[in-house]
Order: sequence, then C-alpha cells, then structure tokens
Amino acid sequence: MPKLKTKKAVRKRFKISAGGKVLMHKSFRRHLLGDKSASRKRRLRRSTVVDATDVKRVKRSLPYG
Repeated sequence: MPKLKTKKAVRKRFKISAGGKVLMHKSFRRHLLGDKSASRKRRLRRSTVVDATDVKRVKRSLPYG
C-alpha cells in the first residue's frame, strides 16, 4: 500500500499529544492586542484541546501524527 500524504497546513496548526489528544493554539493573538486585557492575552497563550467533532478530521489529515 502506498504511503499516505500528510496535509501540511494541518501539520503546522495541530499537534497530537502523547495521550492521543489533538492540541491547537488559540486564535485572537495576532494584532489589536492593546484592547485585550493581560489576563485574556495570558489565557490565549496556552494550547487547547480540539473539539471532539473535529478530532476525526484532523487525525485523518495527520496519518503519522
């Protein structure tokens, strides 16, 4: 069977943890940061777990994740 190709855009945006969870960075941290509070910006720094409805799609795009 041929090798499966990884979707490069998905590889850049998501990471699969050792336990199999799909992690992503939060949005809203690129610009207009002066209007956001320090605590909000601090929360946006952390990774978050992808919603269960999208996990299957992401994992299919990362066959060797």
